[in-house]
Amino acid sequence: MLRYLIRRLIFSIVVVAGVVTITFGLMHLIPGDPADAILGTEASPENRAALRHELGLDRPLLVQYGDWWLHLAQGDLGRSVMVKQPVSDLILERLPTTIPLALMSMTIAILIAIPAGVISAIRRNTWLDGVVSILAFTGLSIPGFWLGALLILGFAVRWQWFPPGGYVSIVEHPIDGLRHLVLPAIALGMTFAAALTRMIRSSLLEVLSRDYIRTARAKGQRERIVIIRHALRNALIPAVTIVGVQIGGLLSGALIIEQIFALPGIGRLTVQAVLDRDFPLVQGCIIVIALIFVLANLLTDLLYVYLDPRISYA
Repeated sequence: MLRYLIRRLIFSIVVVAGVVTITFGLMHLIPGDPADAILGTEASPENRAALRHELGLDRPLLVQYGDWWLHLAQGDLGRSVMVKQPVSDLILERLPTTIPLALMSMTIAILIAIPAGVISAIRRNTWLDGVVSILAFTGLSIPGFWLGALLILGFAVRWQWFPPGGYVSIVEHPIDGLRHLVLPAIALGMTFAAALTRMIRSSLLEVLSRDYIRTARAKGQRERIVIIRHALRNALIPAVTIVGVQIGGLLSGALIIEQIFALPGIGRLTVQAVLDRDFPLVQGCIIVIALIFVLANLLTDLLYVYLDPRISYA
């Protein structure tokens, strides 16, 4: 196990380095310049040249790339060229928004998907299975921005149960902060819940046909024990894969949902940095997003061993 973890950590470093390198190259290939974003297109060539020199953009790309890695090795992500603040501070300001939103949407999805998937599997080809399947396909088909708009129209504008958008710190105002996250968490979690429901249903149907399930039933064990203790635990292994991939996306921020509900999260910060050609901020956000995905996949692999002791990493 230790050797496997060391290999995965080395591989993760290579993946993050590759992602950052590709991002660095693409940001310098796309049209636009931070100097134009700061000074405007009407600025004189002299002022643009002076600002580019101040920002270090007039140096060769390899020099800029090497200098950025040198600072990164010292734990410095650089400073934003637009807001003149450290990139690490800007990212840390957005994490208190993104993390609760991701955890709440993940919780909603799991609480919906597991019971729905189990009911659909054990009541296969009944009206309950049909209803769950229709709802799951509907959830997969509805775009997040449209569902978010419907939630705002119904629960915020018409019934006024929840705020239509904005952000309130959960630490300072727990109740009000959670109320501001309910609608975006539902909009973000519904599509994931639908996909997870379908995965749990198909996986559980496959497990229920195994010999050890028939043996457990032949021994006279209750159906509830057979489903929960023997079938569901093994059926969750494919679902855990989806959870591991999705949680990385949720933690890295859902851009559309953050835009609709005016949430200051990581995804919104990344897109704004791209539009502003804020190279240091874009690279810092990409590093954080890549690290989140890598860690989520690593935890998923370790969870496999807990769910199925037969799995081992030699």
